[in-house]
Amino acid sequence: MVATTDDVLHIKEAFPFLSANEVGKMIKAKNSSEGQKKPRINMMTRGPSRKQVIILIVKLNTELIVNSANIYIANINKCLKNMKSNVITDFIHVTNKGVVITMNKPANTFDLSTIEKYIKNISNINLDSIDSPYLPKSKSYLKIVGLPHKMENGLITPDFVKSVIKESHLFEDIMLVSKPRIIKALSKSDMTVVWIDIWDFQSNSATKNIINCQFNIGQYIATIHGTNMNSSIPQCKNCWK
Repeated sequence: MVATTDDVLHIKEAFPFLSANEVGKMIKAKNSSEGQKKPRINMMTRGPSRKQVIILIVKLNTELIVNSANIYIANINKCLKNMKSNVITDFIHVTNKGVVITMNKPANTFDLSTIEKYIKNISNINLDSIDSPYLPKSKSYLKIVGLPHKMENGLITPDFVKSVIKESHLFEDIMLVSKPRIIKALSKSDMTVVWIDIWDFQSNSATKNIINCQFNIGQYIATIHGTNMNSSIPQCKNCWK
C-alpha cells in the first residue's frame, strides 16, 4: 500500500520532531499490520459422546440417584461384571431432563438392559417416570426416490408416506424427527422425492442398515438414499408445507 500525503501529515502532527526516515518506517509498519489477516478462533462444539448412556427421568429421581452417585456407580459396575461385560461406568452427571452415565467405552444393548434393570430396582424410585436408557443420537438425512407424484388414491402426502414407513420392517426401530417432505423431482416430471430426517446413533448404524434398501409403497418400489441435505429446508415451490 502506497503512503498518502494525509498519512504523512497526520504522523508529523502527532510527532513533529520525527525525521523523514522515521516517518517512513512508521507508515511501513502501519501498512504491514493492516495487511495481516486477523487471527481466527477455531471453535468446536463437542456433542454427546458415544461412551455415554442417557436416562430420561424426573428431577425427584435425578436427585435421588445423584446424591448417592458413588454407591450406584459401584453397584452398576458389579452388575456389569457379573454379566461378563467389559464395560465400566466412570461417573454420573445431571442434565435438565435426566442423568447421563459415562462409560469407559461404548455400551451395547446388553449393557443398557443391565443398567436399566439396576436403576429400576433402586429403592424409592418412581418407575413410571423412567424411560429406558439409550445411547446419544443425532439427525441423519435420507431421501426416498422412485415414487410418482400422484398415485391411484390421489397425490402422495407426508401422512401417507409416514404411515407406510411405520409399517415397513426397514424402519422398525427408527424414529422420524419430523414429517416427511415431498417435492416433485422436476417441475414437469411426475416423479417425487421424499425427504426424511431420522434419529440415528452417532455411529450412523441405523442409516447404514437401510441405505440403498428398497421397499413397496403401493405397487411402486421405493429406494432409500443418504443425503447431506437438510429436508426441513424447502427445496422448491412444489414442497409440501
